[in-house]
Amino acid sequence: MNPRRKDATLSPERVIFIGAGKEVFMAGKAMIKIWGRRDSSNVQKVLWCCDELGVSYERVDIGGKFGGTKEKPYLDLNPNGLVPTIEDGSFVLWESNTIMRYLVDQYGQGRLLPPTPEGRANAGRWMDWQLTTLGPAITPIFRGLVRTPEEKRDPAAIENALKKAANGWLIVDNHLAQNSYMAGDAFTIGDIPIGVWAYRWFNLPIQRPKLDHLKRWYDSLCKRPPYQTHIMIPLT
Repeated sequence: MNPRRKDATLSPERVIFIGAGKEVFMAGKAMIKIWGRRDSSNVQKVLWCCDELGVSYERVDIGGKFGGTKEKPYLDLNPNGLVPTIEDGSFVLWESNTIMRYLVDQYGQGRLLPPTPEGRANAGRWMDWQLTTLGPAITPIFRGLVRTPEEKRDPAAIENALKKAANGWLIVDNHLAQNSYMAGDAFTIGDIPIGVWAYRWFNLPIQRPKLDHLKRWYDSLCKRPPYQTHIMIPLT
């Protein structure tokens, strides 16, 4: 693969190679392979987590407009036919939140995790809440307004999803009224899944309720270089 550019926002030893459907981020000798397109919210979680930890990786475009997830070679890695999937040596893992937990356990050396069992459980709770509550509420809005032609949209479904999503963000706002981040005073793995969707929420063409604590937290995420690189990209 031929080098195409060096990203000045990264430290000198971190070179990004961009080729046909591939990116390689080098932060050391070890490297994992990430299967998944960069505009997938679940892939973005893993990319953001890797950059916070300084984990080197190669990313391969697959899924969405790139296809390939229903073909046997990929299904042998992930029988769900979804992204992301990672390969770390001979170890294969899918499910985005599980991948993040693995990366933190394997490479974090205490980073991105609260120091107490209660704190770690708190971070994990918000990760799971994103999957069970916030994600299902906001996804219909995103798909309806970004990935569906205007003439095929279901306004009633979008409006219903807006109400559910607003209720979800109110829960986050109330929590952040007493906490700097989702799991307490420091940024942790618990901020990543919700943070991915916060960017979409604040950049969708919708009317949003004024939630000051949520906005303060979101603004703090926007200052993080990995967030700028992997999350703050055009919505597609």
